Amino acid sequence: MIEHNLPVLVPLILLFGALSTSLLGSWKRALAYPLALASVAAALVIAVLGLRQTISAGAIRYYLGGWAAPIGIEYVLDPLSAFMLTVVLAVAVLVFVHARTVVAAELQGRTVPFYAVALLLLTGFSGIVMAGDLFNLYVFLEISSLAGYALIAVGEKPSPVAAFRYLLVGTIGASFYLLGVGFIYIMTGSLNIADVAKILPALVREPPVLVGLIFIVVGLAIKMALFPLHGWLPDAYTYAPSSSSALIAPIGTKIGAYVLLRILFFTFEPAAVRDTLPVADIILGLSLGGILFGSIMAIAQKELKRMLAYSSVAQIGYIGLGIGLANPLGFVGAVLHVLNHAFMKGGLFLVAGNLRLQIGHSTISGFDDSLRKAMPWTMAAFALFSLSMIGIPPTAGFFSKWYLVLAGFENSNWIAIVVILASSLLNAVYFFRILEKVYLKSSKKGEGTDSNLPRKEVNTSMLAPTIVLAVGLLVLGVLNAVIVTEIIVLMIPSGL
Repeated sequence: MIEHNLPVLVPLILLFGALSTSLLGSWKRALAYPLALASVAAALVIAVLGLRQTISAGAIRYYLGGWAAPIGIEYVLDPLSAFMLTVVLAVAVLVFVHARTVVAAELQGRTVPFYAVALLLLTGFSGIVMAGDLFNLYVFLEISSLAGYALIAVGEKPSPVAAFRYLLVGTIGASFYLLGVGFIYIMTGSLNIADVAKILPALVREPPVLVGLIFIVVGLAIKMALFPLHGWLPDAYTYAPSSSSALIAPIGTKIGAYVLLRILFFTFEPAAVRDTLPVADIILGLSLGGILFGSIMAIAQKELKRMLAYSSVAQIGYIGLGIGLANPLGFVGAVLHVLNHAFMKGGLFLVAGNLRLQIGHSTISGFDDSLRKAMPWTMAAFALFSLSMIGIPPTAGFFSKWYLVLAGFENSNWIAIVVILASSLLNAVYFFRILEKVYLKSSKKGEGTDSNLPRKEVNTSMLAPTIVLAVGLLVLGVLNAVIVTEIIVLMIPSGL
């Protein structure tokens, strides 16, 4: 019986956790953190059970109020949504474990609302992943967006401006998506994704359908910060609190990418977006530009979080590249990179949080070889994250790039292959300049922060999630073939 209810349990657990954290935390602040962590952990257990069930027995559908689709509201847990939900909640659990010390230090007196809003963010993400109709997907998209604006706005002094800019751009993106859904509804008379997918093949050449698809793709491109619609991202990630950045950066934009995958390859037919409508080619071109632009801009940054923000623009480009290539290997590379990047970027932002707590900043010019002595485990984890971002085997980052290269070969797209290789070299430039500072002896005496640096690592609750994510990159790299053949292959839509 519980298997039938799995899709609705995750958002309910997270929503109940947000409400109980807010109410009981207001009464006794010490209750907020354990309630929030328990809610996310319980949701993760349900997500893992759902992933296991969908792999073995297929999709699980839950109809709210007993009203069957397409009339009723449907939640769907299939291999793709279950996989995405597990990735989101696995990273969230580790960020919540890490957040206890950081949030208490950075957001004194605002810990209760932080945890409550963070749970609302995850409620929105889980709803987006499992929504079986286009309009409820929009509702959950707005829930997560509003929570994201709030989590960003409580950071450094410029953070309210960054959050407001994100709000304006995000609202435009959501409006575009909703307009597109309106056009699709006018033509199909349905909002249920499975129902619309059956009707669209006969209407794919109709102008309203084309206009609706354009609106939806542009709206989602804004949400996932696809170049050149990424303008809200650098300031938002840089000025947000450390835990907000670590929660939103690894999974926030990937949710937009997930919806794009769902719309292009499961609602529309792959052949339509690849051959009939030139959507895939447009996404491919923008993604290639984003990979190069994000990597070059990352080299120019002097602050670690801002460097990571521009790096995210490039990494989103990899996912978009897999979508744009529109073949099975590209799909595998895109989905695998969602997983790998969640671990890589989540870990890197945890490292930034560790540095800010211990040395008071994450300015690259202030790093020197004293860091490896004072914080050996944190910096070792940073080195592993960096190698994975560059794409050095056997780390996870290598394998998702490898599948994208194979996808480029399959389409004879040599430009895509050259861009992937060039971006790896650019990644090496901006990560190795930090590794050089940390692991090579400073040439100038007194350079860096050696004299003021605490001679100790961060506490266990901060270090453990960082190490788990770092080691996870090796585990994911070793098990990549199993993940692809046993899980991701089951998601590939027919006709791709």
